[in-house]
Amino acid sequence: MFSHIMVGANDIDAAKTFYDATLGALGYGPGVIDPKGRVFYVTDSGIFAITVPIDGNPATHGNGSTIGFAAATTEAADAWHAAGLANGGTACEEPPGVREGDMGALYLAYLRDPSGNKLCALLRV
Repeated sequence: MFSHIMVGANDIDAAKTFYDATLGALGYGPGVIDPKGRVFYVTDSGIFAITVPIDGNPATHGNGSTIGFAAATTEAADAWHAAGLANGGTACEEPPGVREGDMGALYLAYLRDPSGNKLCALLRV
């Protein structure tokens, strides 16, 4: 359904450090910086990208938005969460764990990246 997701960041180096660590914990390679200074993580299932806003205004997080990354195991989700905390992210929501809901049991881990974007690692259990 999605071709790509791009988030804004005020500090591209801090954002790349954070996403290299968190996405690396999920098995993805480091992001590639293009000539415009944007960072791209290209996968078979889509592209995740980071950019300084082109309108010149500061990057801000979307209130009410969450970007979810698929985790293959609960250990990968936990590693993603730990890597995020160690690389400029902050914990939000409840600690990583199973949550029961209308969509069944989900293992969820939530973080905010250095720019405040809300992220989640998710595994259907």
